[in-house]
Amino acid sequence: MSILSQTENEKLFQTACGAAKQAGMLLKESFGKHKEISFKGRIDPVTNVDLQSEETIIKIIRSRYPEHDIITEETDIEVSGSAYRWIIDPIDGTVNFAHDLPFVAVSIGLEVHGELEIGVVYNPVLGEFFHAQKGKGAFLNDTQIFVSETVSLEKSLLATGFPYDIQESKNNNLSYFNHIIKHVQGVRRIGSAALDLCYCASGIFEGFWELKLSTWDTAAGSLILTEAGGFATSFSGEKFSIYEKEIVATNGKIHKDLLKLLRDIT
Repeated sequence: MSILSQTENEKLFQTACGAAKQAGMLLKESFGKHKEISFKGRIDPVTNVDLQSEETIIKIIRSRYPEHDIITEETDIEVSGSAYRWIIDPIDGTVNFAHDLPFVAVSIGLEVHGELEIGVVYNPVLGEFFHAQKGKGAFLNDTQIFVSETVSLEKSLLATGFPYDIQESKNNNLSYFNHIIKHVQGVRRIGSAALDLCYCASGIFEGFWELKLSTWDTAAGSLILTEAGGFATSFSGEKFSIYEKEIVATNGKIHKDLLKLLRDIT
């Protein structure tokens, strides 16, 4: 259950929703149009819309909660040690966005005293507004969502992703992918960890695994998953933390089997 009062929870939730929707408007208005693109790494892009989206979200949060800490992808903001920590990905799926592939999302999570309390993931292009408040279930727009009932790994559709250093590092997920794809119905790579988690929460995927992730990739989506009845751990099966780099997320019913496949490679 939430440690927040109902009134405080609702105010914080409305702030997250409002910020996600305003930032989402920027994404939708810019989708399919020219974008200014630079690169943080060889194949790791950032667009002018990433920065505009981030600025919009931070401005809204700061206007209401100036004392809260903020962790975000594009700007290194000093944290003060507040019990309230907003975790922001202004565009999860920037490569998709740069190429006008509609799997993009604004992701906003709120952690209070080390516990995730609110998660919002908004894909404005497809009109998908995923949201969750701790202890209150998970929703896609106004409809409550639940994980898949599939119990067989061979009948499961999974999702994964690959790190930006795939060409330089041997720890690039290819060995896991090559092994797991032989034991499941299929594996998809849509390019947004936040949406992968939400699609697992809504029963589209039975599971998702990835490594070399950042806090903002999983904060909001992991709460949405667990509130939909899902389960998340590390590759070793330990309790998942948004501050770790790897995640195994499932409907709970195939979790042990998927972990076993991962351990075959480990």
